Amino acid sequence: MKFDTIIRGGTIVTASDIYKADVGIADGRIVALADSLGDAPEIIDASGLLVMPGGIDSHVHLEQPGAPGIVLADTFETGTRSAAIGGNTTVLPFCLQEKGQTLRQALAAYQPKSVGRCFTDIAMHLIVTDPTPQVLGQEIPALIAEGYTSFKIFMTYDDLKLGDREILEVLSVARQYGALVMVHAEGYDAIRFLTDKLEAEGKTAPYWHGPSRPAVVEREATHRAISFAEIVGTEVMIVHVSNRQTMEEIRRAQQRGLAVHGETCPQYLVLTEADLDQSGMEGAKYVCSPPPRDSDSQTACWEGLQQGVFEVFSSDHCPYRYEDEAGKLAPKGKQSFRYIPNGIPGIATRMPILYSEGVGKGRIDTNRFVALTSTNHAKRYGLYPQKGTIAVGSDADIVLWDPDCRVTITHSLLKDGCDYTPYEGLEVKGWPVRTLLRGATIMANGEVSGAPIGKELLR
Repeated sequence: MKFDTIIRGGTIVTASDIYKADVGIADGRIVALADSLGDAPEIIDASGLLVMPGGIDSHVHLEQPGAPGIVLADTFETGTRSAAIGGNTTVLPFCLQEKGQTLRQALAAYQPKSVGRCFTDIAMHLIVTDPTPQVLGQEIPALIAEGYTSFKIFMTYDDLKLGDREILEVLSVARQYGALVMVHAEGYDAIRFLTDKLEAEGKTAPYWHGPSRPAVVEREATHRAISFAEIVGTEVMIVHVSNRQTMEEIRRAQQRGLAVHGETCPQYLVLTEADLDQSGMEGAKYVCSPPPRDSDSQTACWEGLQQGVFEVFSSDHCPYRYEDEAGKLAPKGKQSFRYIPNGIPGIATRMPILYSEGVGKGRIDTNRFVALTSTNHAKRYGLYPQKGTIAVGSDADIVLWDPDCRVTITHSLLKDGCDYTPYEGLEVKGWPVRTLLRGATIMANGEVSGAPIGKELLR
């Protein structure tokens, strides 16, 4: 058998197995796994390294339109470059339907931005904000048939939220045509009520973003979303869960046999509400929704990862520059936390944080790490076994991981379009040293090189 590349001497880790073998790659796919595979034009020495499926981050925001005057820091080019730095080979960004648009119009405006500019592969989710009869009856079924099989809905934000009846309608169409609905579960009216009260009391600094969206607001919306899914008889993914109340709401639903899936993120493992409580506008760097909470919430999120309540671990990468009036220092944001752009960067740091805090500290094993960062994403979003595993016939999307490498995270390492990282100064043990997409090296030793070869995947 002829190979283009052989990865030699490493320890292969999948969601279920750990073993020593060489990996033979030809035409972008894994074609052989064996003790000794002979020769190839390219031999990669993986001695002392873990050979794992490339990371799949199924929750990222790139070049997404936002509020007037506010701009996301990452393009498809810079965002996927940073993803490759962090060991990822596929990311799933969101195509946002703005009010008044059809989904087709949103896709036609968004899709060209990615063409020829991605270092990783991508697969798009669609955000539904305006579920008109045409969208529900024609566009969603047709787009599902074309391979757009996951949709996101919001229960908060002025320009994104759906009402209860609209949520039920979207869930019903998804059930009929076999799509998965992701839910941002926070109660809009409760947040507005609390925000108005805090502002009336003069509590407008970034810190008060957290108290305006307490855990009960997330738990209530999650309960409502699960109830709607139960009424319709469909599955849902509750995304970016931040606290015990919400985790337990999902766990109860799962114990009752409902098809409810959960996701959490690095910010809920290593950040807390104290990070928002800084002088001036520094706390704005940590404003995201749901907000970071307390140490018990961190413990609960680890329990969710350990017990399988959370099926996937994503970054919710939503980057805004700090030193920028189109970002965190937007003029209106200085007047009140209400207007600070919601979101933090994290596409490159997702896997190192989970490995260091999870595997390194004995909270999860290496197989669970692979499942949470790659395999389960591929299975849930229709990419498996092309992606998400190391097996004959799968794409040669591989990360070589040094489990002993100690790195202090600094923004300069991450190569994104942002100007800060909320994890500045965090020391991690375990770091990606090489990332291969379909057999081609896209990152080595912290540098991304070559032309962007990523492509859009339909499912």
